[in-house]
Amino acid sequence: MPGFFFSHNNMTELNGKEDCKLAEGKVHKKKQKAFGADLKSYLKCMVPHIESGIKTSNSKNVVLSAEEVIQWSQSLEKLLASQSGQGVFREFLKSEFSEENIEFWLACEDYKKTKSDHLHGKAERIYEEFVQSDAIKQINIDYQMREATAKKAQDPTHSSFDEAQKTVYVLMERDSYPRFLKSKSYLNLLNQLQTNTSK
Repeated sequence: MPGFFFSHNNMTELNGKEDCKLAEGKVHKKKQKAFGADLKSYLKCMVPHIESGIKTSNSKNVVLSAEEVIQWSQSLEKLLASQSGQGVFREFLKSEFSEENIEFWLACEDYKKTKSDHLHGKAERIYEEFVQSDAIKQINIDYQMREATAKKAQDPTHSSFDEAQKTVYVLMERDSYPRFLKSKSYLNLLNQLQTNTSK
C-alpha cells in the first residue's frame, strides 16, 4: 500500500478534523492524562493523609478533629474562623469556579489589619484584582457598589471595602456554603474523622 505524504498545512487540517480517528485518539489520550493529573492533585487536597487525625495540607502540624469539622456546619463564620476550614472551603469554591469570593474576603480581612501608611498600596491592589470591571478575579457586586467601592479605594480608610466584603460574605453564606455542607468533600472528610475517632 502506498505511503501518504502530507504537507504541513494538510497536517494541521488533519488534526483539526474531528472525523480523523487517529488524531482524535491522540488528543483524547492527552486530555485524559491532564484530567487525571488535575483529579489527582484535587483529591490530594480534598482527602489529606489519614493518621490519628487528618493533617491539613496548608499547615505543618495541625491535626483536624471531628469536633472542629462539625463546628464548620454551625455557621460560615465558624468555618472561616478556622485556618483549615478556609483551606477546605477554598478548594470547594475552586471546584465551583468561585474562589474569588473567599480570596476577596480574606484580602479584606488582611486589609483591615494593615498599617495606615500601607493602606493606599493594598487598596489599589484589591481594587485591581477583585473590584474593577475587568478584574481577573472579579467579584459579583452590582454597578452602584462597584462605583462606590472604587471611590472609597481612591482615598482609602480601613473600612473602604466593608460594604463589598459584606455583600460577598452574604453571597457565600446563602449560595456556596449550603452546597459545601452537602458536598462529598465535606461529608467524606467528616466521615473519615468520625471513623478514626471511633477506632
